[in-house]
Amino acid sequence: MPTSPEHPRADFSLVFPPDPSWVRTAREAVRTALHTADRPDLADTALLLTSEAVTNAVTACRRSGCAAPVTLYAEWGALGTLRVLVSDDAPGMPSPRALTRAEAEAENGRGLFLIDNCATEWGVCHHGPGPGKAVWFQVGGAGS
Repeated sequence: MPTSPEHPRADFSLVFPPDPSWVRTAREAVRTALHTADRPDLADTALLLTSEAVTNAVTACRRSGCAAPVTLYAEWGALGTLRVLVSDDAPGMPSPRALTRAEAEAENGRGLFLIDNCATEWGVCHHGPGPGKAVWFQVGGAGS
């Protein structure tokens, strides 16, 4: 979808404490970006994956006692792709795992499984001199 002056695509970031109440705010920020860019076709997937990535970061921080803020950064790429990156300073590197049927139907524990199965592209990378990491995903483009 071409960018026009009426529908600008703006990159943005959001920094917030590792508190579960901020998951909704992060999701709404991405919803606003999608609305501004006139990309409702990406909303369901982008909002689900944002919720999962932010929840994972908040949970990792809370479990490890890390009080450093979580950062969400979103950027528009070529061909109308949206890339969302969520970083935290909690130790450990997440990885997806195969889920049993019961785990797939559970209320939690399936964030990276969903990201792996729903994103066009995604990854995890270590950042900084400390223990932090970032999980990123992309929606739209070739795989959408």
